[in-house]
Amino acid sequence: TVGPYCIYVSDIERSIGFYTELIGLEPQGRTEIDDVHEAHLAAASGGGRLQLAERYNGGQPIDHGFALWKTYMNVDDCAATHDRVVAAGYESTMPPTRLDRWPVTVAFVNDPDGYSIELIQYHDGR
Repeated sequence: TVGPYCIYVSDIERSIGFYTELIGLEPQGRTEIDDVHEAHLAAASGGGRLQLAERYNGGQPIDHGFALWKTYMNVDDCAATHDRVVAAGYESTMPPTRLDRWPVTVAFVNDPDGYSIELIQYHDGR
């Protein structure tokens, strides 16, 4: 299995709010190490985990480079989650769209630091 992954964020409290209040992850704890604040978040069911890290003294903007394309977030209601994120002032890069080939509904939004988040809702028959 794949374990949790960790992304750098510019404002850990803002990012915690985005992922808990808008996406639906639950806080699991925090870690303070040398130059980094970390927050640990997890899905209520299904096992997904995400760590957020903010440097104490970094001060530099998040550099996305070319390695990370998108992060998947499984949600119960893609349209409602998308609309909640957009209403909170975050950018949508693709509205909810039903993809019968898989069968899923997907939408794309950007988190507070510009990471591309694919919201994915599975339908019966997956």
